[in-house]
Amino acid sequence: MTPDLQPAFRALADPTRRDILRMLGDREMTIAEVSENFDMTRAAVKKHLVMLSDGGLINVRAEGREKLNSLNADALRPVMHWLGWFDQFWDTRLDALKNVIEQEETND
Repeated sequence: MTPDLQPAFRALADPTRRDILRMLGDREMTIAEVSENFDMTRAAVKKHLVMLSDGGLINVRAEGREKLNSLNADALRPVMHWLGWFDQFWDTRLDALKNVIEQEETND
């Protein structure tokens, strides 16, 4: 059964959320720490974090009064698998083109 990728792709659709994922790949961060990297309100950053959480791309855990956000890299595997089909698609097409070009060079 194929996982529902819609929430993950919806979360990945925004460049700010992609930037946040890169930052969370380095370390856990609070909303305040993430907010320091963007010219937007903390509430706006929170909305982005909720979208990433809804897409399963980040984990949120409480530590005292703080909520720590971290990358859930395992959630990207189904996305990468889906994108992998296109990688294979282009590899096949480019290999065929290469073979045609090499064949024409040999015939010249």
